[in-house]
Amino acid sequence: MQVSHSPTALSVSFDEPNLVSAAGLVPVMRLARDAGLHELADDWLSVPTDKGANPGLKVASLVGGMVAGADSIDDMAVLRHGGMKRLFTACYAPSTLGSFLRSFTFGHVRQLDAVASRFLANLASRAPLLGSPAANDVVFVDVDDTIIEVHGYQKQGSGYGYSGVRGLNAILATVSTTNSAPVIAAQRLRKGAAGSARGAKRLITDALSTSQRIGAGNQVLLRADSAFYGHAAVSAALAGGAEVSVTVRMDPAVRRAIAGIEDSAWTTIDYTDAVFDETTDTWISKAEVAETPFTAFSSRKKSEQVPGRLVVRRIPDLNPNTTDGQGTLFETHRHHAFFTTIEPAVLDTVTADATHRKHAIIEQVNADLKDSALAHLPSGHFGANSAWLVT
Repeated sequence: MQVSHSPTALSVSFDEPNLVSAAGLVPVMRLARDAGLHELADDWLSVPTDKGANPGLKVASLVGGMVAGADSIDDMAVLRHGGMKRLFTACYAPSTLGSFLRSFTFGHVRQLDAVASRFLANLASRAPLLGSPAANDVVFVDVDDTIIEVHGYQKQGSGYGYSGVRGLNAILATVSTTNSAPVIAAQRLRKGAAGSARGAKRLITDALSTSQRIGAGNQVLLRADSAFYGHAAVSAALAGGAEVSVTVRMDPAVRRAIAGIEDSAWTTIDYTDAVFDETTDTWISKAEVAETPFTAFSSRKKSEQVPGRLVVRRIPDLNPNTTDGQGTLFETHRHHAFFTTIEPAVLDTVTADATHRKHAIIEQVNADLKDSALAHLPSGHFGANSAWLVT
């Protein structure tokens, strides 16, 4: 006798009418109600025909289902299991919510963006999302994109982007402080083959507007990787009242600036796995940082050039044959540089470098989303998937 190698597939449902599988939804949905989610959706959404009736209740249902663990339209059935109808009214069937989402056009998605921004502002007045940043505290707006993998050719807009994976491209902006978790302030779905910076100007403008609504204050720093090092994105950040900290590409102008840095300007930093030597009172590390004045986009007309600082981190490019007794005549380095407009009095060279590297926090946000509601975009309709992302 042996265990079957192909056990029968099981379908499990929670059907006890006196119990609920997600009682934690009660305080969540009460907070959503108190923050005006239903009224905002009713006021702003104009999805046509009967599919768009009662938009506030339907948007709230989608939010509730995602909080309960749904990552597809069919999973919205979790709202109808067991005794859920005793706790909530208008527990829509998944097919109803699917029809609602498939009725979204790009204009309706932008209406949902307006709902999300205003809802965050209302939520911040009840549960401070950024804590209480002081006047001189820096609030960080991080921008990044990610590929959400999809399968099949029925997904509108899907394609192969820079990752080589078939999917759709989502660009996100988060707001955070040193003492608060990141909050998604803006989001946009693009075709899978879209470049990272496509639509970044509009998204950054929206994110900075929302960040002010939730109490970002005056010191805002936008962080991004080299894909967003362009005049459109940087100028949008500056126009929105933020400073920038953006990784640069190693073009000839950047290489010339790095070559002009004096050897005495490099400072050893507290880097990954660094060891502190108490005898010399220094960090023993192979990473060093320095900075030099730099004007970004110098090939553009004078009014579009952006003066600032080029902060460079260098790491020795080790000779793999050193262990065989073959040394090097001189050291060579790998350089990682970013452009920033924030004043040295606010963030000095070492602090600016450490602050910029913490931009990686948005990667964790991307991972968390793709491990929950964005495990896969649930519809073949691009508008539906765009609305799903915003929700």
